[in-house]
Amino acid sequence: MVDRKHIDEENLQTDPELESRRDSLLPVSGGVTVVVTHAYGPDGESLMDPTVLFDGNASVALKIRANGQEGIVHLSPVHGDRRKSGFTAIEPGTRCALFSPSTGKPLDKLGPVDDGSGADYYALYLTPQLSKGACVMLTDVWDHYHSRVVDDNALLSYWARNHPDE
Repeated sequence: MVDRKHIDEENLQTDPELESRRDSLLPVSGGVTVVVTHAYGPDGESLMDPTVLFDGNASVALKIRANGQEGIVHLSPVHGDRRKSGFTAIEPGTRCALFSPSTGKPLDKLGPVDDGSGADYYALYLTPQLSKGACVMLTDVWDHYHSRVVDDNALLSYWARNHPDE
């Protein structure tokens, strides 16, 4: 059984119509979908951009440098959703440098991805405290969909995928 005491159920929001509005995402487990509503860069600045929406949710904005060019890319905040907009003319498999669009500082490197791809994880923090125990681990290789959501030092996305009946 899942220990739910750390879940703020009073402020938990669900959207039963989300599944019918999305075009590239399946629920992780039992109809549960993880949506990032807050993301912070290396100086605690918000990375959320309410001017670019995915299914009514503010996007996550990043500055990307690849192949000598750079621009702003907007990522869907829905975990597992591959949609993005903006600076997206990048070949799959290209290594990218990831920056905060407002400060220009590089995102914090967390370490290598354990799949043999050579990709590294970078942090999108979920709180202004910039804890590695609460972050989205995003890879630096274009179209390498291997992100992880960590909350309270637990890999939520991994757990939900591997425990569909709990």
